[in-house]
Amino acid sequence: MKRKLITVSMLLLAGTLFSLVGCGGSGEDKKNGAYVVPEGGFDTTKDVEITFYSTMGDSLQSVYNAYIDEFNEIYPNIKVTHTQPTGGYDGLLEQVKTELSVGEGPDLTYCYSDHVALYNKTKSVVTLDNLMEDDDLGFTKEEYQSYIKGYLNEGRQFGDGLMYTLPFSKSTEVLYYNKTEFNRLKLQVPDHWFSEGNNDVTSMEYVCRELKKAHGDSQPLGIDSEANLFIQMTEQLQTPYTSASGEHFLFDNAENKAFVQKFKNLYDEGLLTTQKILGSYTSSNFNDQKSYMSIGSSAGATHQVPSKDEVGNYPFEVGIAEIPQANKNNKKVISQGPSVAILNHGDDQKVMAAWLLAKFLTTNANFQAEFSIASGYVPVVTTVDSSSEYQKHLAKTEKQLAQYYTKGEEFWEFTDPYVENATPVATTVPVTSPNPGVDQKDRIAAESAKLCLAQKDNYFTSPAFIGSSEARNQVNNLVVAYLSGTTTDINVAFKDAIDKCNASI
Repeated sequence: MKRKLITVSMLLLAGTLFSLVGCGGSGEDKKNGAYVVPEGGFDTTKDVEITFYSTMGDSLQSVYNAYIDEFNEIYPNIKVTHTQPTGGYDGLLEQVKTELSVGEGPDLTYCYSDHVALYNKTKSVVTLDNLMEDDDLGFTKEEYQSYIKGYLNEGRQFGDGLMYTLPFSKSTEVLYYNKTEFNRLKLQVPDHWFSEGNNDVTSMEYVCRELKKAHGDSQPLGIDSEANLFIQMTEQLQTPYTSASGEHFLFDNAENKAFVQKFKNLYDEGLLTTQKILGSYTSSNFNDQKSYMSIGSSAGATHQVPSKDEVGNYPFEVGIAEIPQANKNNKKVISQGPSVAILNHGDDQKVMAAWLLAKFLTTNANFQAEFSIASGYVPVVTTVDSSSEYQKHLAKTEKQLAQYYTKGEEFWEFTDPYVENATPVATTVPVTSPNPGVDQKDRIAAESAKLCLAQKDNYFTSPAFIGSSEARNQVNNLVVAYLSGTTTDINVAFKDAIDKCNASI
């Protein structure tokens, strides 16, 4: 099946960073260190069997299976065996690591960037540049340009400029809040972390204190990922975290200690808790109204909705918004969700078959649309807009949101209780009333997907290298230890984290 060759001029005109050297399919090593497509390319006359490891549950596998049938209509000689290792992403990581250590493993696997860095200890991960550019196997210009840039760039976060992964499905972190209580207390949704003045009513710090004043036994904010909190703050503040080259672990610095200390102060005031400290996802506190805000995954939106009461009503309405920023002029939010990597076990035909499957699943607009609808994750390509299924889904979403709300505006004045003789502040806040005919779980899932797509220009990923996974673990532990008081010296907390990171490599 011949593909239209992508030329440098096409991609320069499109404003991409994708550069080509020479033509594909010749076996020539066009990029130093990249996988070389063998002479003759993929042999469609011989049967080849590949294995694909993922964490898909039953509902997602039903979507996947339908499109594997479509894939086999195009490539009838490729048999795909799908396996779901036990233990979620951690279980998948451990199984692949174990199998690679004895020269085995899947041909295609779900992964995160730090997984790939570990897998590549065996030099098994296939770099995709030459496959992407090959005349017969590679992307068309349209396919390449269809990827959301922030998601595609994750594949090049390994320090050598080569592409190691393709994005499969994505999510991010969002702020869930108790809209009923916010309206009752006349609070605005916070858009930044720390107060910048006496009447900074949109800071998280201010909102938490107002909620604590109203509910003295509450912890107003729950944070599901301590590591994400730390890493996003470094990205928003543009302070050092890690590097894929040179000195890897850079996060022990005064700027990072300063923001961790600020969160410690909030914790000591009883204004927030985290998943590790609480011992469960903070949605449990949120659903029980022991907290009134929760920062968690966009893909878990329905878990943030409380159970209905005995007469079938929800105890409160859930709102959703972007996470607060440390610097509103440098908005950043972490990109999460699985990518896929190809592993080379010495059989080029398996490598190319795995590549064809990865390309099919990540660029097929209808698959991406249906998988997104079923999973709550966000599509990785913009061409889902051309999918009739996704258009129906968007139309349903817009109808749900329009039906769900009756919109109006409410005005009031209030004064800051923490400032003596404060000047009253006039405020305008949109007021929404739920329509009981639309289920809140459907509505929050729809709003989550819309919010993720709206933030596509703010996504980032951290550098990936052997040790990047440990860096994430250690900053997670650092935040937990210092906030909870297990470690009382912030300098010791940071030094211990750096020492453990260095020891890991």
